[in-house]
Amino acid sequence: MRKNIVAGNWKMNMDLEKGIQLFNEIQQLLKEEVSGDQEVIICPPYIHLSSLAKALDADVKLSIGAQNCHHADSGAYTGEVSASIIASTGADYVIIGHSERRLYFSESNSLLAQKLDAVLKNGLIPIFCIGETLEQRNGGTYFDVIKEQISEASFHLQGNDYSKMVLAYEPVWAIGTGLTASPEQAQEIHSFIRNLLANKYGQDLADNLTILYGGSCNPKNASELFAQPDIDGGLIGGASLKARDFVDIIKALS
Repeated sequence: MRKNIVAGNWKMNMDLEKGIQLFNEIQQLLKEEVSGDQEVIICPPYIHLSSLAKALDADVKLSIGAQNCHHADSGAYTGEVSASIIASTGADYVIIGHSERRLYFSESNSLLAQKLDAVLKNGLIPIFCIGETLEQRNGGTYFDVIKEQISEASFHLQGNDYSKMVLAYEPVWAIGTGLTASPEQAQEIHSFIRNLLANKYGQDLADNLTILYGGSCNPKNASELFAQPDIDGGLIGGASLKARDFVDIIKALS
């Protein structure tokens, strides 16, 4: 069954003290104002994972996730963090393939396939990101780009593993730019993704997989985006750094 999810990606923001403060503010607002079945995920920098997991309020439906992981379980990879280490902190999710990782760290589809394997092997849930650049959108190749990203990085998985995943469509041209895909543009891609999954794994898996939208989603446009039939929530960047804005987005998913 498809979950309604709003995930906050803090990116490289918030020192430990400020992160804990923001996390507690979000939890308090969720307790006071949110009564639906939406699942909320916070993806902070690595140093926050254990502290936030320990600060979880049992009365709030909230999970912790990492923003990335290494593809190996252990080894001489100075500065890297493995999925097994992430799992030991109490986190449940890992973002894989964010456009900033693809762009700034040259992460290929083949590398992301290994990362997906590592995340699933360690009992974590991948939030797997795909999306096109403005050049690809304007050039009319965006369907091909999305198909290639999904097929090359994830179609090696068996259906029982794929059904554990969350996908996130993030048009690169709408991340941190203030631009947002229209509800119709976002729905078109979400529907396309679901059809790809149906052709590969069957309609039942496709109908039950959660697909999020990411890309300058805010309290003003969230309701219209989330009203689309194939959009199951959002992967939120900048707006997740403000407790009031983030919770207002969550409330739009009802």
